[in-house]
Amino acid sequence: MRFFRAMDVNGSALGAQRLRLDLISSNIANATTTRTPEGGPYRRKVPVFAEDLKQTLGGSTLNGVRVLAIVEDQTPLRLVYDPSHPDANEEGYVYYPNVNMVNEMVNLMEAGRAYEANVTAFNTAKEMFKAALSIGKS
Repeated sequence: MRFFRAMDVNGSALGAQRLRLDLISSNIANATTTRTPEGGPYRRKVPVFAEDLKQTLGGSTLNGVRVLAIVEDQTPLRLVYDPSHPDANEEGYVYYPNVNMVNEMVNLMEAGRAYEANVTAFNTAKEMFKAALSIGKS
């Protein structure tokens, strides 16, 4: 039903931002993980989003946001000299994750604000629908 499209779009955006917040939290939690089950240091993870469009006879309609993938950031790992670390190589260097805490905190604030904006838009649409329904009751 077209009446609830705004809620559907906002709902998908809320889900996308929630995933982004979860990934940022994981990146922060693993900022010093030098050994993962897959081997090697943790690599920063980022979501890839796309518009979810529905093709119609009159063109296309936005249905929301969809997650295409969760990818590992391929920026270089940090190399730190620490010969006493158990994961140090022959020269005494340790590869640390490519997580920049300042960037992650900025991304965390941005994702949180985007989430809040979508909650506000969702609640505004809900109030508009309630007002429209109350017109018919008068």
